[in-house]
Amino acid sequence: MSGGAVPIQIHCDIQGSGAPILCLHGHPGSARTMAVFCERLSRQYQTLAPELRGYGASRVRQPFHLEDSLTDLMALLDRQGIDQCWVLGWSLGGILALELALRYPDRIQGLILIATAARPVSNHPRPSRLEVVNTGLASLINLAIPGHPWVIQTLGKRSLYRYLLQRHTPAAYRRLAKEGFWAFVRTSRHAHQALNRAMAKGYNRLPEIEQITVPCLVLCGEHDRPRRSDPPIGIADILPLQWQRQKVRIPLGSLNAQGRGFARGLVRSVTCPAW
Repeated sequence: MSGGAVPIQIHCDIQGSGAPILCLHGHPGSARTMAVFCERLSRQYQTLAPELRGYGASRVRQPFHLEDSLTDLMALLDRQGIDQCWVLGWSLGGILALELALRYPDRIQGLILIATAARPVSNHPRPSRLEVVNTGLASLINLAIPGHPWVIQTLGKRSLYRYLLQRHTPAAYRRLAKEGFWAFVRTSRHAHQALNRAMAKGYNRLPEIEQITVPCLVLCGEHDRPRRSDPPIGIADILPLQWQRQKVRIPLGSLNAQGRGFARGLVRSVTCPAW
């Protein structure tokens, strides 16, 4: 990533008050897809959930580079009068969070990285035609009857959603209808192209991870099924020793579909005095 583009004014959902946390979505994504975190975190903090360049309401007409989002995010913080903040990044948002910490260390207080790869590598099998068809049908029918058991059992579990979801629950499919579907529809072709170009160049920040000197919380699920994956725990292993913490196993059943316990854990981590 090289950066240096002229920033655009991106859309941003801002909630709560207190210490700011910049919440960055993945690909495809939108501000609404970060609600699973912001709904809880905004009770004690100010959450800023922008829609990255080429996503949602942050529309563009011209091709762009993925790193152009970095200048957009810095401009957003400047407009809000925020000198320093935490950054919570999910998947692609986590990659941008790493870039922000490496390029603007004086602006970033700490990182919360969720399903984030510093060296993304594709590990998914080529989808079958049936999986693609089932994904389209499941998405459209789920809009009409969100979370219906027939949709989940007949189409969802036989679609590309089987790579996205570990637990095919009605609540998860309601989230997909409310947030996930529209995030995909409103992700521009320029955003798809920008990500593909960045991945084609062989993005790899593992050698630079040790340069990050701010506190970091790295979260990855044992059964995560990301589109592109380099074990996120590798990031934690490379981080400077003073920020390393023990690996903790959280039983799958302890987190409900709304992620309430997960968000509370994030709040505790951000406020931990030792950090």
